[in-house]
Amino acid sequence: MAAHIEKQGDTMTTTVTDEQIQALAASAKPYSVALLRWAPGRTMDGADAVEREHQRRMVSLRADGVIAILCPVASDTMAGIAIMTVPAEEAEEIMAGDPCVQAGMMTCDVHACFGFPGDALPV
Repeated sequence: MAAHIEKQGDTMTTTVTDEQIQALAASAKPYSVALLRWAPGRTMDGADAVEREHQRRMVSLRADGVIAILCPVASDTMAGIAIMTVPAEEAEEIMAGDPCVQAGMMTCDVHACFGFPGDALPV
């Protein structure tokens, strides 16, 4: 059965069947989510150069497919979010080597999560 969509004010609502939920759940694959937060070292001498190397590394990991979705965050507390295609233990090792994490400019928490292959940010 197809999903039913109604417009209520400025919000779209979609009615989803139990079968649709079960089918989506069955397609879930393991990923990792890395949550990067700013730390006190953010303003240390040389921070701009360290952050540039962090950016270079994150974009490289994205290009290599290790990061599926990369979301820098415009916040004074949260630096960014990365959905990673590797297990959480491997993601923790990778992120421990990040220049900003090593310099004390950022902290990183990694969590195992599930996602749905094919999901993407809208263009």
